[in-house]
Amino acid sequence: MSMEFFTGLRRATALAALVCLAGTAWAEPKHGIAMYGEPALPPDFVSLPYANPDAPGGGRIVQGEVGSFDSLNPYILKGSTPWQLSFLTSESLMGRNWDEPFSLYGLLAESVETDPERSWVEFTLRPEARFSDGSPVTVEDVLWTYETLGTQGHPRYRGSWAKVAKAEQTGERKLRFTFTEPDRELALIMGMRPILQKAQWDGQDFAESGLDVVPITSAPYVIDDFEAGRFVSLRRNPDYWGKDLPFMRGQANLDEIRMEFFGDANVMFEAFKGGILNTMRETNQQKWDTAYNFPAAKSGDVVKSVIPHQRPSGITGLVMNTRLPQFQDWRVREALILAFNYEFINQTLNGGELPRITSYFSNSLLAMEPGPAEGKVREFLEPFADSLPPGALEGYDMPVSDGTERNRGNIRKAQALLEEAGWTVRDGVLRNAAGEPFTFEIVLQQGATETHQIVDLYTPALARLGIVPGITAIDSAQYTERTSGFDFGMTWYTRGLSLSPGNEQALYWGSEAADTEGSRNWMGMKSPAADAMIGKLLTSESHDDFVAATRALDRVLTAGRYVIPVWYSPDAKIAHVKELKYPEHLPIYGDWIGFQPDVWWYED
Repeated sequence: MSMEFFTGLRRATALAALVCLAGTAWAEPKHGIAMYGEPALPPDFVSLPYANPDAPGGGRIVQGEVGSFDSLNPYILKGSTPWQLSFLTSESLMGRNWDEPFSLYGLLAESVETDPERSWVEFTLRPEARFSDGSPVTVEDVLWTYETLGTQGHPRYRGSWAKVAKAEQTGERKLRFTFTEPDRELALIMGMRPILQKAQWDGQDFAESGLDVVPITSAPYVIDDFEAGRFVSLRRNPDYWGKDLPFMRGQANLDEIRMEFFGDANVMFEAFKGGILNTMRETNQQKWDTAYNFPAAKSGDVVKSVIPHQRPSGITGLVMNTRLPQFQDWRVREALILAFNYEFINQTLNGGELPRITSYFSNSLLAMEPGPAEGKVREFLEPFADSLPPGALEGYDMPVSDGTERNRGNIRKAQALLEEAGWTVRDGVLRNAAGEPFTFEIVLQQGATETHQIVDLYTPALARLGIVPGITAIDSAQYTERTSGFDFGMTWYTRGLSLSPGNEQALYWGSEAADTEGSRNWMGMKSPAADAMIGKLLTSESHDDFVAATRALDRVLTAGRYVIPVWYSPDAKIAHVKELKYPEHLPIYGDWIGFQPDVWWYED
């Protein structure tokens, strides 16, 4: 409760009465909710700060993806789904403002209410909320959705549902969730689940649906047409119920969002050059500098936009599966990181321009600080000192090579570490004491050109250590199946992280997730310290404690040496036809979920 609440109260009796009624006085319906403090936008806000409320409607955007799909249900584990469907074809009770670290505003819900301890949260649905078939969104639909996702849906929904003690209808348009344990984020998470129509799934097996069942939702876009593995076309619903909401003003401006799928990144780029696609995100700095000189770019029909951001780098690189015995020793993992000649590979592929990921939250105030842990970060970690990986308390830095192709200094260090761990080279092959060779399978997705280039530059260094891995390239459906089942030795790994880490961290790195197929804990890490730091950031009552817990978690992850990190970009590079526009005000998250195509428009 804020001290401002008591401003003007001069009588002790009135103050005492308010204290006695704290359970009800503090809980009142509001237009939004923040992780800490109050949301930045007032109840009468006109639009999100990075949306143009006067944007014209019409036009289309055509995006490209490498891979394929065999499902249109993004809410289950089975199948491979276009990733954008989770965000473009569903709505939740509350919506994110991507110009704040973690604040939500009413979408399907007109208000949210919670107590100071956040032991429960209550939502009131908007009476005008409708599914795309015109039927109303009801409390029954919401409660059914949460239970179904929490029991039959993708594992990412199950952790928070397990913390719900009771979900109940409390009024004609009201529903309440009561929680089993302290977790300040749960009140927000309950506002962020996609809401589905219960009636559609009557007699259907929710967990088995694929291309034959398209989920009915309330979003501004519906799936209009598709061809399995080739394209998906989303059409703006002319009868969309929420088009006049302040939260939606300046969003969903385009009439069509089309996703084209390609087997190879180079083919996709040629499709953009040829006008089949009208927007292209570029992740290769060298290609951005040299390859966008085709006729449409020279004439100005295609423009290049750079979108800066302030979000964490996240982690991108080659992840090692510690479920396999050869990756369980931290010295082995450190040796494989040393063998990865980052400076040479970055120079070869990016002209040396992109900074390296130095920790999971680098490029943000949540990143671990250099040197030994201090203050609250050390206080939080010291109880786990005996189980922490070397460097978590003392400080850990990514190795730096001399930039030459041979990388001799780091290769020597890697050989020494491998020998300490019981691996020596005999007859040109790295073997353990039993004579078993050190080998593993690198599983990659077909068509991921840059990833294959990185691995091609890395494997000669492994050969100098006596390691010859198998390399398997498979289509996106097989790749999803194998990574969901943790069936790999090493693979390409990307986890985008936000300025408001929360319950999803347990799905990424939690001990329980290590044994849960479909979780994002691909490295298989089981760390009591990481579990405890995730718990602390969920229960922190001050921003300082939250930051300290996240920095401590960052130390455990980085010093764990589970991923061979590559680079990140402090901005996004988007080439697009000149008719596609975006607002001048950019959100702190930059080109992130909720930016393209959400707030873009088409202007002739």
